[in-house]
Amino acid sequence: MERAFLVGVEYRHREPASKAAKSPLTAGAAAARDAAAARPANTKPSTPEFSAEESLAELKALAESAGAVIAGEFLQHRDRPDPATLIGKGKLEEIAGAAASAGADLILFDHDLTPSQQRNIEGVVHRRVIDRTQLILDIFARHARTREGQLQVELAQLEYMLPRLAGRGVEMSQLGGGIGTRGPGETQLETDRRKIYRRIRHVKQQIENVRRIRAQQRQRRESVPVPTVALVGYTNAGKSTLFNALTQAGVVASPRMFATLDPTLRHVMLPSKRKVLLSDTVGFIRSLPHTLVSAFRATLEEVQRASLIVHVSDGASPTLAEQDAQVEVVLKELEAQHKPRLHVRNKVDLLAAKQRDSLRDDQATVHVSAVKEIGLGALLDRIDQTLQQDPVSRVRLRIPQSEGKALAMIEARTRVYSRAYVDGAVELEVEAPESVVRKVKQWLG
Repeated sequence: MERAFLVGVEYRHREPASKAAKSPLTAGAAAARDAAAARPANTKPSTPEFSAEESLAELKALAESAGAVIAGEFLQHRDRPDPATLIGKGKLEEIAGAAASAGADLILFDHDLTPSQQRNIEGVVHRRVIDRTQLILDIFARHARTREGQLQVELAQLEYMLPRLAGRGVEMSQLGGGIGTRGPGETQLETDRRKIYRRIRHVKQQIENVRRIRAQQRQRRESVPVPTVALVGYTNAGKSTLFNALTQAGVVASPRMFATLDPTLRHVMLPSKRKVLLSDTVGFIRSLPHTLVSAFRATLEEVQRASLIVHVSDGASPTLAEQDAQVEVVLKELEAQHKPRLHVRNKVDLLAAKQRDSLRDDQATVHVSAVKEIGLGALLDRIDQTLQQDPVSRVRLRIPQSEGKALAMIEARTRVYSRAYVDGAVELEVEAPESVVRKVKQWLG
């Protein structure tokens, strides 16, 4: 197992003395806060952001998911980023010494690095340097099981690699621009770029085939009135555990981040006897690389086309508000922010008893523990109430006893409140979906 040394960066901002400084922010969080401060006073307040310490803790969880052992960590405070090395050469030499004494094999930055910054840093620390995006891509590559997932990860990796080819070694170096440096043909760098562009085109064609097949499957599903409910949420919120508890599907549920990459669909019977398709999807994360969102668009279309989005949160996480805000950012990028929504706060079994007892469900929020199977009945009831597709109504029916097929369908697909046998007919009061009522409308009482 590789030993990783973690590096976080906090950018300080000078504020008026009257304003108390909050938790230090990461580079991305600070930029978002500044942008929010520049808006007119009547606009919406900025969303919660991770502090530098919380962000570094998340990087540690990501590194462990990638199979690394944490050798040490370092959080630097700066007024602004250094354009050449992000954190300045002096601090970089200090980090190089700390990483060497800890026996680290690689250095992980909780920040996206430009290709030139990555090369400059490697030149000082003499170790492999990986930024946050590359780490997430590596985890995705480890966990992709289906051909579709592997294609989507490969596309994201190729698009990440393309601008980083220069300087990866002497064999890839470009020819100089002066006298005596012009070569007879294209450089190795140009050859590699051509190969990568060719491979990107090939992978995109295969992903397009996947999207076409998914569209055909979705069209067949939509021809039958079976709504889709998509589970979305921050990575490691417990979506797969909840999916298993509701469907008995047995998909991989792991405390490691991004354990689920390949989407799974299973039928679930609601209390009203309506059937829905439940979809388990890839987890979201702060600053999810744009290349990943683009590459996984074929998978995330399940979210875009869902009748209901169930947003699963880790109710015991100290960064709950920040994680929820980041999920909203990704849903907005997918243009799914206005879809019908239900919020599920998972892992309530990890809360203190007093805190757990104070929780109250409402029309928009349900509290559950997928592991302990607490609150699952209330969740199914709330999904039933929230779904607008194939609405449920209460009706009276008088069906001849000779209509065995119709009676069997009523038994299987409705909730029966009363049943009486009168003059060779069965009088029923049932709660039934509209699709079932249409089939028995001739016997409506």
